[in-house]
Formats: sequence, C-alpha cells, structure tokens
Amino acid sequence: MSHVPSLVARVLAGTALTLWGSAAVAQMLPSSNLNGNPGLLDMPSGEARGDGLFTLQASRMGPVLRYSASVQFTPRLSGTFRYVGIDNWNANTTDRKGINQFSTYYDRNFDIAYQILTEGRYRPALTIGMIDFAGTGINSAEYLAATKTFAGRVKLTAGLGFGRLGSYNPLGAPFGDRPAVEVGKGGRPNTDQWFRGDAAFFGGVEYAINDKWTAKVEYSSDAYAEEAGKRGTFDRVSPWNFGIEYHPNDAYSFGASYMYGDQVALNLAITLNPGQRPGGGVTGPAPLPIRARPAASAVADDASYITPLQSLLDRDLGLTVEALEITGDRVQVRFRSASYDAPAQAMGRVARALTHVMPAGIEVFELVPMESGMAATKVVFYRSNLEKLDGTLGAGDALLVRSHLQEAGAPPAGLTANPAAYPAFRWSILPAVATRTFDPRDPTEIFLGLRAAARYEPAPGYVFAGSVFQSLTSGTRGPEVQAPSRLPNVRSSEADYKLADGPAIETLTAARYARLGPDLYGRVTAGYLERMFGGISAEMLWRPEGKMWSLGVEANYVAQRDSAGLGFADRDYRVATGHVSGYADLGRGYNLQVDLGRYLAGDEGATFTLTRDFANGWRLGGFMTLTNASADDFGEGSFDKGVFLQIPTTWFTAKPSRGARYVVLRPIQGDGGARLQVDGRLYETLRDYDAARITADWGRVWK
Repeated sequence: MSHVPSLVARVLAGTALTLWGSAAVAQMLPSSNLNGNPGLLDMPSGEARGDGLFTLQASRMGPVLRYSASVQFTPRLSGTFRYVGIDNWNANTTDRKGINQFSTYYDRNFDIAYQILTEGRYRPALTIGMIDFAGTGINSAEYLAATKTFAGRVKLTAGLGFGRLGSYNPLGAPFGDRPAVEVGKGGRPNTDQWFRGDAAFFGGVEYAINDKWTAKVEYSSDAYAEEAGKRGTFDRVSPWNFGIEYHPNDAYSFGASYMYGDQVALNLAITLNPGQRPGGGVTGPAPLPIRARPAASAVADDASYITPLQSLLDRDLGLTVEALEITGDRVQVRFRSASYDAPAQAMGRVARALTHVMPAGIEVFELVPMESGMAATKVVFYRSNLEKLDGTLGAGDALLVRSHLQEAGAPPAGLTANPAAYPAFRWSILPAVATRTFDPRDPTEIFLGLRAAARYEPAPGYVFAGSVFQSLTSGTRGPEVQAPSRLPNVRSSEADYKLADGPAIETLTAARYARLGPDLYGRVTAGYLERMFGGISAEMLWRPEGKMWSLGVEANYVAQRDSAGLGFADRDYRVATGHVSGYADLGRGYNLQVDLGRYLAGDEGATFTLTRDFANGWRLGGFMTLTNASADDFGEGSFDKGVFLQIPTTWFTAKPSRGARYVVLRPIQGDGGARLQVDGRLYETLRDYDAARITADWGRVWK
C-alpha cells in the first residue's frame, strides 16, 4: 500500500506529459470573452484569431452591456473597439442637488493585443495586451496571458493582470504605483498607467465536450471595484465564473454563464472571414472560350470591329467599349467596367472577346481600363499566349510573366470612339440606412429611408452626379451630449443634419476628370460636395506606373450648408482647406497614407491612415489626426481617431459588383481634424489599377 501514492503520482505525471506532448493535434478555436477579445468568460487568453478575421459581438452581464468589433490586423496583432453601457450607474451616488445625473453610464474603449509566442508542441501561446488604453481609466487594464491546448480538447489559461485586472487579491505592485488617471477631455493614451500598480493572477480552463459545445471555468482577478463596490450596480460574491458555449460553425457562437456568484451573462459573437464569401464563389456568366485564330484576312476599318466586340461583351456584366484602334499587328481597346471588382477578370473577358473578333494578323492586345474618362493603366497581352495557355496548369502565373503592365499613355491619334458609349446614365432608388451613434441618451440611433441617386456622363471625363435621402423614421430631438468644442462646429453639429425633416440633398456635383500628362491626373468638382458643405474642390495626383507610392495635392473652398430643408442655404461659415497627401504600398496588402494640411475648422496638422487590403476587396484600417488644436479646443475625445471597414457588396451577394459598404467607428466626431468628404477623389478612383492590386487578383483573368 505504501507504493500507491508514488504509483498515483507517476500515473498523473505520465498523463500530464502525454497531454502536453499531444498539443500538436489541437483543434480548439479561440473563443470570445465578454469584452469581445479572445478569452475565457471575462478574462483574456493568450490566443489570437485567424489572420484578417473580423468579429462582431454583443454581451450582457447583469447591468453591463457591451458591443464590440474586433479585427485581427496581422497574424499576431489585433485591435478591438467596444461600447459599454452600465445601468444603475448612480445607484449609490448623487450629484450636488441630490439627483442622479444619469442612470446609464456609457464608455468607449479601444484595446490592442500582440501575440508574442504562438502555441507549439511544448510552448504555450503568449499574448500581451492593453484594454481601454486611451480612455477614462474606468475600464483600463493590461495583461500577460498564456494558453496551452492539451489533446485537442482542453485549454488552460493563466495570466497576470494590472489595472482592473489586478484589482482582486493582488500580489503587489512589481513595477511601481499606478497614478490616478487625468481624464481631461479623454481619448489620450494613459502611458503612465500601463503595467503599473497592483498585479493579480487570473486563469481558467476550457473543455470541448464535442465539436459544438465547450464548457468553461474561470478565476477572475477583476474586483469590479467601481461597479460592484462603489456604485452598487450588482453584487460581486465570488471570483469564480462558470459558462458554456455553443458554436455551430466557425462563424457563430452563443454563450451563457453564471458570473461572480450573482449574475447571468449572455454572449453572441459573429465572425466574418474576408477570404470566404457566405454564398461561396462569385457567380455570373461563364467566360467566352479562347477562339482559335481564323484564316488570314484583311484588316477592316476600326469602327467595323466595335459593334461585334460590344455585342460579345454585352453577355458579360457592365463591360463597355469606349474606343478602339488597330495599328499594324496590335489593337488597343479602351473600356470601362461597371461590375467586375477584379480588374484582371474584366481584362480577361475583353481579351477573350477579342480572339473572336480580331483578324488573324492581330497579335498584341493592349487593354486600357477607363475610370471617369481617365486611362488608368495599360496591360499588354499576346494572343499566342492566350491560345497556348488556355486550360493549362498554372496558366495564371504563366500568363502574368508573359504580359506587360505599362503607363496608359496618351490616347492614340487614330482612336475610334464607340458612339454608343456616351452619354452614359445610371440611376437608382434603394432603401438606405443612416446612423447616429454614441449619444449618451441614445447610443445607437438608426434612420431608415430611401436614397435616390443618379450619375450622368455626357462625354469622357465629365461627371454630373447627385443623391437625395429621405428618412422614413424620426430620431430623438436635440444635439448630442458631449463636451463642447471651442472650434467652429463643422462636425459636432452633424446631428442637426441627420434629424432634419423632409428630403435632403446629400450631394449634387459637376466634376471634370483628366489625364494631365504621363502618370499625372487631375480633378475639379463643384457643387454640394457633402451633406454639410458645398463649394469647389480641385486635385492633382502623380501616380508613377510600377512604383509603390503616389503623391497628391488638393485645395478646396467651401461654405457650410444649412441643415434645414434641402440644404440650399448656408450658415455663413466659409473656409479654405486642402492637403498634400502621400500614399505608400508597404507590401502584403498594407498601405500607409499621410495627409498634411488645413482642416475644416481651420486647424492644421496631419492624418495618418494604415490600411490592410485583401484580394477580394475587404479593407480594414485605422487612422488618427493630430493638429494644432489643443485637447481643450477639440473637446471630448481630445483628437480625431477611429477604425474603418469596407466590405465589397459581392462578398454578400456572390454576384459581380464594384459596390461596397463602408463603416467608420470613431469615439467622437469632433470638429478638430475634420476633413472635407468628396466623392471620386483620384487615388480612390484609380487605386484598383495599381500593378500590385492587378497582380494580387491575377488568377481571375481566366474566369
């Protein structure tokens, strides 16, 4: 019997080593905690989500409601924007008059996390993170968390937390005291707080019951000192939390838990993968086959080829021949694409059609996509390569190395225009949604309505466009509740425009686009440029073909429109504004934009924007603007900053489309750093035709 304890010890040790060594077969995906970050229930973990994944989440724990949007910017770096509402905020506190100031406290949080180590056979995943690193300090915390998976069914997490994650059963302050937060106008990084003050351990275990259900147990180091202690919004009885999660697939998860011995929590997370469309691949008409070269024949005049070529392209979606010229053994076709989001796919369709139309002696196909009358670039195909590579293994890469991307060049002298290409007219009347967010009285207000839009192009480079929005629902009257700005109200009065009665003209503009010279483009736009401002905007862009950078300059003179009625009157505020902009392709889908200049409120400074582009049209990014307007002048938020997401329409519909939904999340829409919104800026108009973006989706040239 004396050998039993040692035998049990050996068995337990052997089992632990077996589990530890079997981690290579781990299949458990990271789950979301109540904050929207990878984690257990309320605590974070050492895991990272898949590269590029975007997670939307809503959770409720008693009086605490959280909405979050989390993005895995890189395989190791992630960020989360969260909006928190806490009920019964003043249950135990009153203002000087003895009356509760407000019943629900709302706060905006930004989190950031970096995975130092990925999980290996014997190594846990290790992540360092900061929660609400630039806020009021109420939700601020920092942590170091490690997670290890055993046998593909069990995950153990252990971590060390600071700030509110170091508030329960602390071990001491290893890096010094944590000074009080100087909130000021909020929105500034609390650098003197980071990893300071008391530290405490947290941890937990997750067990995969099967491939859809997971059970969780957690020990929390968050004392909820403000909510449960000072304000009495709920009772924190225990540090132990228990939960279960149901995940029918990789996109959805539903969680329920019993928290802190007093509260029930519910959690819903939806994860979107830019690389996977809900409806599968993009559908549409099948491409034409490459036609074998016909017998030799004489070349007719250019105009005689336009009609049959356009007839073939009409079977595709939105491809229009603008002009054509045949010189010797080559043909140049200038065309526009209204539907295909991948330029390579549109070019492939035009090239296939040319094999059906062009005489045998035409070997070189020069394809020039057009945008607002501007030649964006030139791609040169050789007909013999199309004939030889069609249907072969690796045809995409092989065709790319045998083709050329060049500067578009001036229009050839003998170019013959397609008489049916202009004038071009498009219009639509569609349901639309406008939002008003982060007002403490009504954090998310949605306006349902109709938007009528039209675009008329009488000739290449001339664009007349406009849109009208009619809200079908009414919102709460009154301005947003936020700290006042000392700057002109160029954006803080936005609520006046969204709450206006009757139809409103959003835009009504006339624009002229032109290629001014080699790699140089220009734009002039006049009219009602956006809902709040009208005037004139002029821009030039230098976009060297084959380079990883572009330079632009823009100048505007605008007046603030009135919010009432259609917005024809103005508010007697006028300003000259403009920027010098630099655009850099950093490779692997990352792009940096820097704008230096003067903003709508007259302040001067710079905006820094980092974007990640995915081959299928998704764009994720963040921005911040620093100007000579002080934090006190700016008001609540201290300076302009935010994150944005662009999702192509085709991702939802699986139909060819160049449309997209653009969502911006910013803590405060203040007056400082506010830039004029102008449709059709040159870089955005031409960006899809950079060499890097054309080649990124080159495989679709055969589709």
